[in-house]
Amino acid sequence: MNEKRIASRHRVLKAGKISFDGSTIDCSVRNISRTGAALEVASPIGIPQTFILVIEADHVRQLCHVIWRTEKRMGVAFDQN
Repeated sequence: MNEKRIASRHRVLKAGKISFDGSTIDCSVRNISRTGAALEVASPIGIPQTFILVIEADHVRQLCHVIWRTEKRMGVAFDQN
């Protein structure tokens, strides 16, 4: 498999929140790099293409957009703030 990522990702298991339009959805951050992350969600239904990923433990609020989605996971790329 060809690796297309700009930066290597590191496996983690952190609580996160997907924040958009005054709403939040809980998620688990499964891996992360300086350019993006893989998120695990109960359901991707209703999650917009662009949102803010919040990882409170790390004091992170990062604007991102969805690159891919499956039934329970999504890959996001971080946008410039």
